[in-house]
Amino acid sequence: MNDEMIAALGLELYEALRCGVAVQPLTARDIPILIEDAYHISQAMLRLRLERDGEVVVGKKIGVTSKPVQEMLNVHQPDFGFLTDAMEAPNGGDIPIAGNLISPRAEGEIAFRLKSDLKGPGITEADVLDATEVIMPCFEIVDSRIEDWRIKIEDTVADNASCGVYVLGDTAVDPRDLDLPTLHMTITKNGDFNSEGYGRAVQGNPLTAVAWLANTLGSFGIPFLAGEVILSGSLAPLIPVVAGDRLHLEIGGLGTCSCQFV
Repeated sequence: MNDEMIAALGLELYEALRCGVAVQPLTARDIPILIEDAYHISQAMLRLRLERDGEVVVGKKIGVTSKPVQEMLNVHQPDFGFLTDAMEAPNGGDIPIAGNLISPRAEGEIAFRLKSDLKGPGITEADVLDATEVIMPCFEIVDSRIEDWRIKIEDTVADNASCGVYVLGDTAVDPRDLDLPTLHMTITKNGDFNSEGYGRAVQGNPLTAVAWLANTLGSFGIPFLAGEVILSGSLAPLIPVVAGDRLHLEIGGLGTCSCQFV
């Protein structure tokens, strides 16, 4: 795919984000698109957010890591994207849908905050642990700029891994004090039990997922930087949300996180 086409598709996805109108899947068009092309489209979309809107990259995310999410989306390998300062919503706060999100779904996750840089390839789980300052409970609100979530892996990678906004819990814990694969999460929606999951849902261990992302982005020359937040992937199936819904999660030993949609 040439640079002109990459720039055009990045602009199309950026405008879809800003206008709140989904577009035809890129993979349903009469154009060849590879994972590498999708990454460069995502970069083009991100550059527009930074240049036109003054957003700042504050982290990265891995998605589609657990079997339930892969089955829901019919995407059978992880994707990856970037977090900006404009994407963070306050814990316990309101998240507007109209004019902000198209078809939001919520994920309960474990977020990592780094104290030192990481750059793949060759990053191991031990390297991730050494570079992590704290972990936090987190909601990621994914949102596809692709019509009706009809995505293949190339679509979601191009669309910044279908990321919308994210919410970090107020508690931060040293991961060395916890057994991450056995951490148990429960989610309630509007006060009722919705779902549960364990840390092992993301590639067997959240550390494994974060190492995969560090190595994948490292192959494109993109490092993890000290101070960044890394979202490690959903521990349970995606939860569709509409205005009026309230979500709350608790991860044993780690804390709580909540948000509501307006």
